[in-house]
Amino acid sequence: MAQLTHKVWMGRALTQAKLALTHGDVPVGAVVVRGGEIVSEAHNRRELDTDPTAHAEILAVRAAAAALGSWRLDGCTLYVTLEPCTMCAGALVLARLPELVYGASDPKAGAVGSLYDLAREPRLNHRVAVTAGVLAEDCGAVLTTFFRAARARSRVPGAVGTLPPATGGVA
Repeated sequence: MAQLTHKVWMGRALTQAKLALTHGDVPVGAVVVRGGEIVSEAHNRRELDTDPTAHAEILAVRAAAAALGSWRLDGCTLYVTLEPCTMCAGALVLARLPELVYGASDPKAGAVGSLYDLAREPRLNHRVAVTAGVLAEDCGAVLTTFFRAARARSRVPGAVGTLPPATGGVA
């Protein structure tokens, strides 16, 4: 039963992830749930807000804290389409989030098992229960499609996001 419920909420996080595509952000979505009800939901907005901290998890946690009137997210579960980075994993610990469910693993920046495991670090004052891999293929496919298209755009001369040619000097 829990796995079915996890899939439903992860589906909602995937819907949020796809909203990030409308403004060129990496498609990551997050939903905070408590007692079977959505408390908050968000998607990446780094490009839109020109804010390096505007990750889906951070935005969802901030909105949940505001909605609940407490920085402690007691009884909440965060569903996110991509394994959280160090910043986001730290925020989950600080928010005393009891449970995290994520979709795709992030071997380059994941801090909940791939590179680090901040959520379950015994030296910290709180640990987050983690369920990984829920709808992982669907979550990963959205990201793969996004990055494949971004790489194709970067190969087009004059395209937005194209880097200037390297000069060979040290920056």
